[in-house]
Amino acid sequence: MNYPTYEIEEQLIEQGYKYVVGVDEVGRGPGAGPVVACAVYMPAEQVSHFLTRVKDSKKLSEKKREQLAKEIQDTCKVGIGVVSNSTIDEINILQATIRAMNMAVNRIKIVDYALVDGNMRLESLGLPYSSIIGGDNKSISIAAASIVAKVNRDEFMGNIHWIHPQYGWLYNKGYLTKEHCRALEIYGPTDFHRLSFKKVLDK
Repeated sequence: MNYPTYEIEEQLIEQGYKYVVGVDEVGRGPGAGPVVACAVYMPAEQVSHFLTRVKDSKKLSEKKREQLAKEIQDTCKVGIGVVSNSTIDEINILQATIRAMNMAVNRIKIVDYALVDGNMRLESLGLPYSSIIGGDNKSISIAAASIVAKVNRDEFMGNIHWIHPQYGWLYNKGYLTKEHCRALEIYGPTDFHRLSFKKVLDK
C-alpha cells in the first residue's frame, strides 16, 4: 500500500523554505453543516512517527482517524478554519472553502509555503503555495490536514445530529443520502442546511 511521503516538503526545505504546511478541507459536497479546512505544519523530527500511518482520511477507519488526529494536534502545529452553512449561502461554496483555508493557515502564523490539496487557487494567502491534485495521497502534511479536518467536521455533525436526529447527520455527515433527502421532504430544511444547494430546496 502506498502512503504519502515527506518528499515534497523536503524539496521545498532544500530550496530554503522552513515552515511548509499542508492544507486540506472537508465538507464541500454536503447539503448541511460547515466546510472545515485544516493546515498542518509537521516538524521534521515528527515525520518518522507518522510515516506509513498517516494517509488520506477517507482510507482510514473512524477510530484510526480519531487516534491520529489527536496525535497530530499534540505534536504538530495545527490551524483549523470553519465557515458556516449560512456564510456558504452568502458567498458560495468555492469562496467559503477558500476562506476556511485562509483561516486555517493564518492560525498557524509561522508559514512560508503552503501545499494545498486539489486545484484550489489561493492567491489570497499572500505566500507561495502549490496546488496538488491528489495531494492527500502524496504529501504527509496534506494527509495529516485531511485527517484533522474530517475528525473536526464529523464531531460537529455528530453534535448537531442530536438537535435534529431525523436527518441522520451522525451517519451521513450532512451528505444528501436517501435518508437525508426523505427527511427534507417531510420536515423541510433546518438552520444548518445550505439553502443555496439546489438539492436541498428541491425536496
